[in-house]
Amino acid sequence: MDKNMGKHFCTCEQTECLKHPNNHDEGCDPCIQKNLELGEIPACFWFNISKITGKTDYSVDNFTKFYLDHKNKLDKQNMV
Repeated sequence: MDKNMGKHFCTCEQTECLKHPNNHDEGCDPCIQKNLELGEIPACFWFNISKITGKTDYSVDNFTKFYLDHKNKLDKQNMV
């Protein structure tokens, strides 16, 4: 098991976040709730597409752009 996954399956590498499942016993709920309130996409979705560093705008609009920018790379990976 990946050391960043800890006691929960979460793939988010932002373990310093108080909402990260490794920092409490409520699973993903606090993170999802925060993201829904802010109109954002959880970081684990971003990490699933590509490594991200220094990201501060987790908005749905920015996620859509990020996804489309990386789509070709994802398509090539899925063909292997």
